[in-house]
Amino acid sequence: MASFKTQLIQAVKIVIRFGLIVLNDGFICLRSKKSLIIFESFNGNDINDNPAAIYQALVKTKPELRPSAYFGVKPKRYRALHAKYPEIKLVKRFSFKWVWLMAHAGYWVFNSRLPNWWRKNKGTTYIQTWHGTPLKHLGVDIEHVAIPGTKTEDYYRQFTREASRWDYLIAPNDYSKQIFRSAFQFHNQFLDIGYPRNDVLYQQNQPAIIRQLKQQLVGDAKATVVTYAPTWRDDDAIKTGQYHFELPFNLQRFFEQVDDRTILVLRPHYLVKDHIDIHGFEDRVKIIADEDIAKLYLVSDLLITDYSSVMFDFANLNRPMLFYAYDLEHYRDQLRGFYFDYQAEIPGPLATNERQFDKYLKQFSTSHDFQNYQSQMAGFNQKYCVWEDGTASQKVADLILRGIYK
Repeated sequence: MASFKTQLIQAVKIVIRFGLIVLNDGFICLRSKKSLIIFESFNGNDINDNPAAIYQALVKTKPELRPSAYFGVKPKRYRALHAKYPEIKLVKRFSFKWVWLMAHAGYWVFNSRLPNWWRKNKGTTYIQTWHGTPLKHLGVDIEHVAIPGTKTEDYYRQFTREASRWDYLIAPNDYSKQIFRSAFQFHNQFLDIGYPRNDVLYQQNQPAIIRQLKQQLVGDAKATVVTYAPTWRDDDAIKTGQYHFELPFNLQRFFEQVDDRTILVLRPHYLVKDHIDIHGFEDRVKIIADEDIAKLYLVSDLLITDYSSVMFDFANLNRPMLFYAYDLEHYRDQLRGFYFDYQAEIPGPLATNERQFDKYLKQFSTSHDFQNYQSQMAGFNQKYCVWEDGTASQKVADLILRGIYK
């Protein structure tokens, strides 16, 4: 019975998809409207990241564009996002209105891929912002794709076909630009400007703002905030689209290494928003999965990560980082592979077991820094952050405005 129900749901989805494709193929024959702009972040899961930063710069410069600037959001997220962002026009993805707007939009501004079966109007300009500086292999550079239900060759084909539709692709640094060109097989125009989402790290890195954010996010304006933001593991799946998340360190041991004013913020990846057990530590551990991660960077005195691209964004603040790579050999050699020499280039100490992790935590608690890594941080910042200056959002907004008002 369950199998029949699943098959029926899949059949209905296919019929609906076919109907939407037919509608879209008809609509895109009509002329696009330059002032109609569709934004989308992480396939409609939220209103954040690079698209949100560009949206804010655009409507701040030209408030009259608010009525024709939309965020596409997943239907199940619509109510919550509408309540959180009442001033932003939202449209449910794959609704009739969304199909109509997408087909007539002058601009698409997205940070992740669209399905290949969705076509764009020849008058639509597609600005792909992407969502991170690559440490791990991407696109056609992944030797074996470990995502459940996805064949490696199909993944390559889908990725490169989608990238061929991007008119512009934002590059956060020259290192990323070279990788994007190869991994995405991208041959259109790069925007060498840094990431719009990081503008706030330059605009709001002020003591008064940081104290206010700490009070808002963790309830203590004077707390020492340690944020743990790991990457997701491609091969650690419960089922397609659902992944495990288990803390690789003991909370009791963690708090034995730090002072009483330290608060731990856990930032699970959006693909691993599972239940996390913090029983007994509710007053000192905050799980913040949906807040704009730039706010977490601003309040963090120490970032703990592993292979996540958060290291490249956080480096803009020149604050200490600790790398806890408890599965380094497996992740580097078997799962995704790295583009650079991870152990040589990371701008902070590397712990591969909990004993080393405890040692570095205690060291940070004593000095609030890792003195031996300041030169590595300077080199890392020069290589990966040199294009960042707090103006990327405005540069993209200006590009759109030139297209609208030329």
